[in-house]
Amino acid sequence: MEYKDYYKILGVERDATEAKIKSAYRKLARQYHPDVNKSPDAVKKFKDINEAYEVLSDKEKKSRYDSLGANWQQGANFTPPPGFEGFNFNNFNQGGYSQNFSDMGDFSDFFSSLFGDFMGGGRTKRSSNKSSQGFSYEDLFSGARNQSQRPQPQQENLDITQDLNITAKDLMNDKPINVKMNTVEKCMKCSGAGSICSECGGTGIVSKSKNLSVKIPKGVKEGQKIRLKGEGKSDNYGRRGDLYFIIKFKDSEYTIEDVNLTKDIEITPAEAVLGCKKDISTLHGIINIKIPSETRAGKILRLKDLGLPKKSGGFGNLNIKIIINIPSSITEKQKELYKKLLDSE
Repeated sequence: MEYKDYYKILGVERDATEAKIKSAYRKLARQYHPDVNKSPDAVKKFKDINEAYEVLSDKEKKSRYDSLGANWQQGANFTPPPGFEGFNFNNFNQGGYSQNFSDMGDFSDFFSSLFGDFMGGGRTKRSSNKSSQGFSYEDLFSGARNQSQRPQPQQENLDITQDLNITAKDLMNDKPINVKMNTVEKCMKCSGAGSICSECGGTGIVSKSKNLSVKIPKGVKEGQKIRLKGEGKSDNYGRRGDLYFIIKFKDSEYTIEDVNLTKDIEITPAEAVLGCKKDISTLHGIINIKIPSETRAGKILRLKDLGLPKKSGGFGNLNIKIIINIPSSITEKQKELYKKLLDSE
């Protein structure tokens, strides 16, 4: 699931005061309330704004959220600690704005994964039994008046699945790549109960950072999974799950298609008309190629065996895509020559 940056959603700094958080919420809630804002994304934004304020206006929830650290980015992969999954928020109704949450969808999976135990176990300390938005907790779980009636968490899944962005250079090298991971886990000392705990500071979760060495197999395809045994989450019984990396190709220089690469090369209009020679940087070193005369924009020049290594041996191809670029600065003499060329056409 995706990590949500609640501070970014409300447009406040992480050290913002309660007054600033409240002021930012009120302003955005008025702006994106579906009754007054008819844009297609108003409902989603309004839901995100309410969810962000529900967390940042509550000291316990804010403390747990802040314990994740400031290294997370909006949209980054997030895996909940074991034991925090499996809570249902279908009956969690909003009271402040004459529109209930069942009309707008449940809280996000990210919220549920971190605060399901708050909503199901009476952890909130609000005397009025209301959330920051006036949400009623009376019907949080249908008939959930005692512990035996509350929905129980699903069996803990200790595996972690996360995207791994790799470049063409990573695929070319035989050496493993270093991957830094930020994870959160349920506190083993207090079993996620929080309250007075020196290990997690009462949040019920602990943040961990670790460096992993990952070997990328030859011929790996985008979307393929790489398994690291025993690198998943752990539980109170000492069991550990596995870590699964989903391969994603992300390279600023090359477009990766299986074992073949495509690279853009810029030439000037004069070079396109007359032809030229260019030094090209590749994963196999610098080579000199000849660009024929009268080359059009978008033309592909195929260079054999200069792509990525194949699983069966050998290499794929490197495709050079021609981009015709107008120089950013042209002298008066060059302009005059272009004018003469234009007049001759």
